[in-house]
Amino acid sequence: MVNPKPKKILLSGNEAIAEGAIQAGCQFYAGYPITPQNELTAYMAKHMPENNRIFIQSESETAAINMVYGASAAGARAMTSSSSPGISLKQEGISYLAGAELPAVIVNIMRAGPGLGNIWPSQADYFQATRGGGHGDYRCIVLAPSSVQEAYGQMFKAFELADKYRNPVMILGDGLLGQMMEPVEIVKAEGLDAKYDKPWAVTGCKGRERNITKSFHMNEGDLEKANLILQKKYAGIQKKEQDWEEFLIKDAKIVIVAYGSMARIAKGLVRKLRQGGMRIGLIRPVTLWPFPVKAFANRKPKVSNRKFLVVEMSYGQMVEDVRLSLEGSSKVEFLGRSGGGVLTQAQILRKIKALL
Repeated sequence: MVNPKPKKILLSGNEAIAEGAIQAGCQFYAGYPITPQNELTAYMAKHMPENNRIFIQSESETAAINMVYGASAAGARAMTSSSSPGISLKQEGISYLAGAELPAVIVNIMRAGPGLGNIWPSQADYFQATRGGGHGDYRCIVLAPSSVQEAYGQMFKAFELADKYRNPVMILGDGLLGQMMEPVEIVKAEGLDAKYDKPWAVTGCKGRERNITKSFHMNEGDLEKANLILQKKYAGIQKKEQDWEEFLIKDAKIVIVAYGSMARIAKGLVRKLRQGGMRIGLIRPVTLWPFPVKAFANRKPKVSNRKFLVVEMSYGQMVEDVRLSLEGSSKVEFLGRSGGGVLTQAQILRKIKALL
């Protein structure tokens, strides 16, 4: 059941993610402070105990992800959050979660790197998020919100997908999204825990066979079998869970491809250029993994000489998935900034004019 009269409150992106997690039934949160996602941790510190949920400020990022592992193994809806260097420290634990087939939600509000970098926005963690990040052949489901409202709403989807596939799910935002404030429509959901039973959870074994949660397989051939099971699961996710937004692409001579905050900037530019008669459109991937190949599969050019312009706050990461999706059927151009630089509409327009 969903509350038919949702209310609107003003929240930052970080706060909206935290509130969304609470409304989605998050029972356990462990995290460690890092800018620009500290408001998320602070919100959870205040509101999780108010809702009889568990909040822990751990001694490190490594401790936080391993606490999430333990809570998830016991059947709790568990999550953590951090920003780029902190997510790097969590990679071993994320690999363990994937290997043990445990659901968890991990939020990355990206900042610029490499290294310690700075606290400004970035999208340079795309490879880390979509290629696994840690060791072994595993995948995280990756969702990319582009507004504060969507950041709130995606928390429901993140926990649902994590439980459905027993897999880590990552919310990939950036410092712009984390810090901006917008009115958010709050939906209170009920009966969330009943949707996915967890007979595999380590909850004590009186009256049933014991459950074992592990990613360690020492008998010859066992690990390969476990990996094949994972690959079959990932193939199913790729087939069923691709998600994207299309905006004015039917007759577009140039289709901008962008996600998150950059998609929002690009969409505003597309509106302006359409008013001036320029045939520009936008594809916004909502799932970064599985990447929405289906969004490009039918674009093998119906518009002659159509070009795709990938716009990122990086020096070229998602652009590789766009090229792979198009399989050489259309020309793919790239425009990027990183290190905390945010592309402006004027910079994107100069690139478009050069392409036209």
